[in-house]
Amino acid sequence: MARKGFVLVLLAAATLAMEAGTAAAQSSPQDFLDAHNAARRGEGVDLPDVAWNATLEAFAESVVASAAAGGACDLRHTSGRGYGENLYWGPVGKAWSAADAVGLWMEEKASYVYSSNTCTKGALLDCGHYTQIVWRSTTSIGCGRAECSNGDVLISCNYFPPGNVPNERPY
Repeated sequence: MARKGFVLVLLAAATLAMEAGTAAAQSSPQDFLDAHNAARRGEGVDLPDVAWNATLEAFAESVVASAAAGGACDLRHTSGRGYGENLYWGPVGKAWSAADAVGLWMEEKASYVYSSNTCTKGALLDCGHYTQIVWRSTTSIGCGRAECSNGDVLISCNYFPPGNVPNERPY
């Protein structure tokens, strides 16, 4: 009888390990890159794919690591060193991934009005996550993901050259 319970515990542990591996795999550099390029291709305009940039990745990783350190889980925009920046916070309870972050940012498309280069929510920057993803002249990205001690997830993606240039359209 004890042996049967031991096997169930091992199966449960194996299932959790596989789910954790899946969650980690969903936030690899390739996952972030694929999500961004799929979003750019879905715009119906000829936007070039972006490439992965290790310098941007290191910067993004330092942003989320610093924000998650000490349990603060306090993510704020940085000066970005001349990079564009999209930030994401996911509450405890889900293994938030690259697809979740890019998907949320792309939801801002519904509020962007290309003809007037405005956002129906107010300031153009209220659609700025979306416009940064699809900014034509952006050629490279790098992203980082960190978990806070309370289980919340922080994601930062940085872009070069940055988008959201005043009085310019993204594409």
